[in-house]
Amino acid sequence: MAVNVEQLGTLERRLQMSLPVEGIEREIDARLKKMARNVKMPGFRPGKVPMKLVAQTYGPQVRSEVLGDAVQKAFNDAVREANLRVAGQPRIEPRQEPAAGAIEFSATFEVYPEFKVGDVSAALVERPQVSVDDAAVERTLELLRKQRVTYAAVDRAAADGDRLTVDFSGTIGGAPFAGGEAQGFAFVLGEGRMLPEFEAAGRGMRAGESKTFSLSFPADYHGREVAGKAAEFSLAVKRVEAPQLPPLDAEFARGLGVADGDLARMRADVRQNVEREVAKRIEARVKHQALQALVAATPLDLPQSLVALETRELAERAAADLRARGLQVEKLPLDPAAFEETARRRVALGLIIAELARAEKLQPKPAEVRALIEQEAQSYESPAEVVKWFYMQPQRLSEMEGMALEANVVKWVLGKARVAEKAMAFDELMGSNA
Repeated sequence: MAVNVEQLGTLERRLQMSLPVEGIEREIDARLKKMARNVKMPGFRPGKVPMKLVAQTYGPQVRSEVLGDAVQKAFNDAVREANLRVAGQPRIEPRQEPAAGAIEFSATFEVYPEFKVGDVSAALVERPQVSVDDAAVERTLELLRKQRVTYAAVDRAAADGDRLTVDFSGTIGGAPFAGGEAQGFAFVLGEGRMLPEFEAAGRGMRAGESKTFSLSFPADYHGREVAGKAAEFSLAVKRVEAPQLPPLDAEFARGLGVADGDLARMRADVRQNVEREVAKRIEARVKHQALQALVAATPLDLPQSLVALETRELAERAAADLRARGLQVEKLPLDPAAFEETARRRVALGLIIAELARAEKLQPKPAEVRALIEQEAQSYESPAEVVKWFYMQPQRLSEMEGMALEANVVKWVLGKARVAEKAMAFDELMGSNA
């Protein structure tokens, strides 16, 4: 097989390859003969179908399979021989006028970049210092009460915190638009789920009242078809419900897993859980800063095929999340371009972590993975069962191995960068998932 490699760009390559027709035809013939042993057709005994008929029936399919296998093998052999690390899938294109007795084609693809991880010694990583006091425990209990809120119908004007059930319909330029109409739609005033003008319209209304109002969709609104446009809405309030928070009593404590309903024990358990969550969020902030320092210190060219794939996956994940919330994604199409910057960072980070793990031998040991799994399991009622579950789920185990690798990378960065402690209020830490 003759191979010729062209460099089309920093990472883009093209291979020109040629395969002898004779070898392809020989393999097609061999596969058809093997297939003929078991082929069944009306009027013939199994294995007795004439080869000519077998070739007429299955020839095109077998030819396609043989060509696909031969091209894939030729490509794999060529990149192995040329010591190329292929990123993404190649684009295969046949040559229109091949040489006699040959099948010629080109494969265009990208390779992984060659780079060295940058110097992070000048980077500053701030580790938050947060205390969990009684006030933090009480605020957490208040949040737990709100998570268990129920609603009761009231005959008064709607205020923030109330749940409204409404019918609405909107038009742009006098014409209805996708996603602009709903019946029996419920939302809580003041949560920010709806656009500010929509919430302002519902605030102060009573059940049975209707009104019309105008609003402008933000220029960066996720629904591209309505972004930046002005709309007219009609709104009818069907029901106004006030929130009912459960009292902090023995029943509430039992709902949190305190079997005897003891309030002191409930507060102790909540404090322990809050302290665990605070520790996780502190580590998450430190990890984010450390990994960001790596990306900032290591400029590199990114394979566009990997960026495109990551962008699609992020968009699909966002769409799935919206569907899970009951929204019709088809009526609010997501623009994949909105995810490209995040995709670029994720691809860059993945390449940098892989290179750092190779260069510094940071691949996690089984004991490190086990420790991480056991730590994760502590937030469940039966930690031992959760640990067993992780080891029975290959995908989950792989995810934990990836997290253990990231932990080793963060540890490496912290050993090189400047690390400083920074006092932080409890609410500031808990108000972010960074």
